Amino acid sequence: MSTALFVCLHNAGRSQMSRALVDQAAEGRHHALSAGSVADPDGHVHPEVVEVMREVGVDLTDVRPARLTRELAEQADVVVTMGCGDACPYIPGKRYVDWDLPDPKGPVAAARATRDEIGRRVAALLAELSPTDPDSP
Repeated sequence: MSTALFVCLHNAGRSQMSRALVDQAAEGRHHALSAGSVADPDGHVHPEVVEVMREVGVDLTDVRPARLTRELAEQADVVVTMGCGDACPYIPGKRYVDWDLPDPKGPVAAARATRDEIGRRVAALLAELSPTDPDSP
């Protein structure tokens, strides 16, 4: 089981969608965390993100942003960054991937497009983390 940490600026959009989509698609084979480099723990997930995630059966209504810590990053096997820039800590030995994605705050259609792109990237990441055995049926 691998752990993926998704990091964006406020932990109110992209990283929350990524974490939730991994949890949904991985079916317990992998673990996902999310955080923001400047997250406000008293904040909330963007309303348009809550709406478009509800469309795919994920409820983020009660989820609160979490601030990125070195300890959180150390738990990850792979760290996926999305616009947090230099605020993301570098932990030697961790695999880093940068997903250049727009912040989904704004029109619902834009949030939906970002969700769908994250879904494609999550599927590819999970395929990398769980390579199929060529000898299995």
